[in-house]
Amino acid sequence: MLLNGKVCIVAGAAREKGIGNATARLFAEHGAKIVIADRSSNPETATRLIAELEAAGFPGAEVMGVACDITKGDDCVHLVEAAIERFGRLDVLVNSAGIVDSHGLLDITSDQFDQMIAVNLKGAFNLCQSVLRAFVAQGDGVIVNLASLAAQRGGGLVGGSHYASAKGGVVSLTRSIAREFGPKGIRANIICPAMAQTAMIDGMTQNQIDNIVSDIPLRRLGTPREVAGACLFLASELSGFVTGATIDVNGGLHIH
Repeated sequence: MLLNGKVCIVAGAAREKGIGNATARLFAEHGAKIVIADRSSNPETATRLIAELEAAGFPGAEVMGVACDITKGDDCVHLVEAAIERFGRLDVLVNSAGIVDSHGLLDITSDQFDQMIAVNLKGAFNLCQSVLRAFVAQGDGVIVNLASLAAQRGGGLVGGSHYASAKGGVVSLTRSIAREFGPKGIRANIICPAMAQTAMIDGMTQNQIDNIVSDIPLRRLGTPREVAGACLFLASELSGFVTGATIDVNGGLHIH
């Protein structure tokens, strides 16, 4: 098991169709102790994941749910404190929490822009700052931040310019963390997924999806578990000499 005994916060993991949920489950299958951080997290969130793991043949998983609004720094501090109080330490943060909106630039209101930045960029900053305090104290730790293809190409298939801007900020933030905290034994990397079978494509027609798939070299959409697999690689010692990297998980849609 690649994460046996590791304590992992997975932010944005309460939604069943999401990358965060798939990551929490895959990490638990590899022996991790899981902290599900989400605005809607509660004890039932943890109980549901434990039951799913037991039904799949992975009994004894240790999972807790912590309600956390990542736009609030105090919530993120409490999250880290709760994780350490329960499990004694903290090893990994995977930040998959986020929102998306596809308005054109001229139609984006100031409030919409502020909300996008608050959740996708400031939220990432708040989470990273909170876990880094614990990582620095113990001399190691891993951060995996989910950005987007939109951050690489300037706008995405489902996200507008404010979404792309926020996710581009996540890329720069993560690289800055990798550079500053590498000497302290801390790694930080980015995953840029695209066109996975999550709630982000729920509003698209089948014709729109088919048109996109025709441009993907692998000729299909990705799955949340496939993105979770990249998270697992970056969280584990398999990537022990990888930091500041951006890993594309897009089926070849953006080869650059």
